Amino acid sequence: MPLSPPDILSRYWGYDDFRPLQLDIIESVLAGHDTLGLLPTGGGKSITFQVPAMLLPGLTVVVTPLISLMKDQVDNLRDRGIKASYLHAGLTRGEQNLVFDRCRLGKLKLLYVSPEKLRSELFVAVLREIEVSLIVVDEAHCISQWGYDFRPSYLKIGELREYFPDAPVLALTASATPEVVDDIMARLGFDEKRVFAKSFSRDNLSYIVRNDIYKDRQLVNILASTGGSAIVYVRSRKRTREIAAMLNDAGISAGFYHAGLDIEDKNERQRAWKNDEVRVIVATNAFGMGIDKPDVRLVVHYDLPSSLEEYYQEAGRAGRDGKESFAVLLVARTDKARLSRMISEAFPDKEFIRRVYELAGNFVEVAVGSGYNMVFEFNFALFVKTYGLPPIPTRNAMQLLTQAGYFEFIEEVSMQSRVMIVAKKEEFYSISLLPEEESVFNVLLRSYTGLFADFVYVNESVISRRAEVSEQLVYETLLKLSRMHILQYIPRKSTPYLYYTTSRELPRYIALPLAVYEHQRERLVRRVEAMKRFAFADDDCRVNIMLRYFGEKPAADCGKCDVCRSRRPRVHAPDGLTGSLLYMVERQPRSLGYLINESSCKKEVVIAEVRRLVARGVLKIGDGDMISKK
Repeated sequence: MPLSPPDILSRYWGYDDFRPLQLDIIESVLAGHDTLGLLPTGGGKSITFQVPAMLLPGLTVVVTPLISLMKDQVDNLRDRGIKASYLHAGLTRGEQNLVFDRCRLGKLKLLYVSPEKLRSELFVAVLREIEVSLIVVDEAHCISQWGYDFRPSYLKIGELREYFPDAPVLALTASATPEVVDDIMARLGFDEKRVFAKSFSRDNLSYIVRNDIYKDRQLVNILASTGGSAIVYVRSRKRTREIAAMLNDAGISAGFYHAGLDIEDKNERQRAWKNDEVRVIVATNAFGMGIDKPDVRLVVHYDLPSSLEEYYQEAGRAGRDGKESFAVLLVARTDKARLSRMISEAFPDKEFIRRVYELAGNFVEVAVGSGYNMVFEFNFALFVKTYGLPPIPTRNAMQLLTQAGYFEFIEEVSMQSRVMIVAKKEEFYSISLLPEEESVFNVLLRSYTGLFADFVYVNESVISRRAEVSEQLVYETLLKLSRMHILQYIPRKSTPYLYYTTSRELPRYIALPLAVYEHQRERLVRRVEAMKRFAFADDDCRVNIMLRYFGEKPAADCGKCDVCRSRRPRVHAPDGLTGSLLYMVERQPRSLGYLINESSCKKEVVIAEVRRLVARGVLKIGDGDMISKK
């Protein structure tokens, strides 16, 4: 008897039931239909293609721009006994060939690829030798020029479909306006319109805006009056460190995270936060995509995002377990001007863009007329320093040139060190090593499995501690063993790449199409205005502003955002209730249910009084939603 989707879900993930819309999307895909899944952050998008991949006969190809998440997803699948791998520009030729061989031998069920790989003739040629049963387009809004994060390499997915006419396409995204939804299906050549969309409304999430010039003070007060894990989003790497330090000084456990950290630092900070060793993570938007932590009670935006799409995705990382949670946006009068300035920074003068293009070619030493299909490491920080360029407009110029198709600027590909044994075991006896080097080699063999079959991620600092030698000696020993052809060693690195999709042009021939510059600028203006309305208007329910932006027609106000709460008539607590509540929590923290049961007042009256006392800083909500005196 053939397995069903619930059988696969139970066998590999241990779940009994699918989340809303997951099974609908899976059944649509298995029936061979092109399908668009519009699921909010935390809606379980990955299950909708990983389950069908296990039921379909051939390979499932997953196109995703999130290179930093490929390893996590693949590691998780392998831990469940599912054969998966990935391809992106940061891999060596040997590693890519190893993946190609596995595809040809039918040893993979899922292959994650970065969009620039679709431009590789070798990759497409190898793929055409294989039975591809499903093409998945993650972050599908990237294919739409109407979207907020357009990637021109995504347009190649349409060409990929020509080689596999019988393979359905599953497009997935967390946030898209109606025009973007239609554009996604048109660009992917859907046979007919088929959209499974979950409402953007999150009943357990309260959206709150706090207007205060003193954001640090407001942030500390908010964190002190709530409990549970929290994320604080900022828009600069420097600020992640500063705010984390400020919170620690205030007695609130906090760490920071941004794309510029070493991969080991990222993994350690993420691990500490996920395991509740650190309560708050202060991060740029590099943090959160694919993070499976359901009990985040609070997401605070210290800085305004440029669009409601971004804000919705990031705020939606709160309360993925369905429990009461908060998304708080901190604003100040100066933020309106900053949002307006963002437009000019996002679309710098065209002459400046041409100059950036010319200097980028000089920086990687590509001659005019050459460079086609070549990949170069590109140290962006050194680039702007070398030529005295302003970082933000320069980065945006690089992105516009990417969208115009002149090259692909691929930011921050962080890779851990990798090792694969290439010698046979019997050759080990003839290796001549110093005692300390031999200790390093033995620790490597004892600490990591699978070294003889594939590249395995290793950590030099772990090896150095176990072998009781310096990290430098570990590095030198692995290089020595690599030169002796005992193993292949690829040291860790974190660097952006520049991938030339066409030969280098003279600056005067660089022309930005209307769709890339003028039309996108107009759309950014509209997105910024929508963000301003959400953040600064006090005459409309915040949730309804967002729902209408995403094409929904709300039937009523949410009743939970700060605007709705301000409209409620003040419920005065009966005489003695405040004192009774304080008495009950004085000896030990109590649950809300306990306070309701032990008081003689109506449930809604008790809840309103608890909220008032929390807002005043008299009570606080701690771990497990337990209420105590502050």
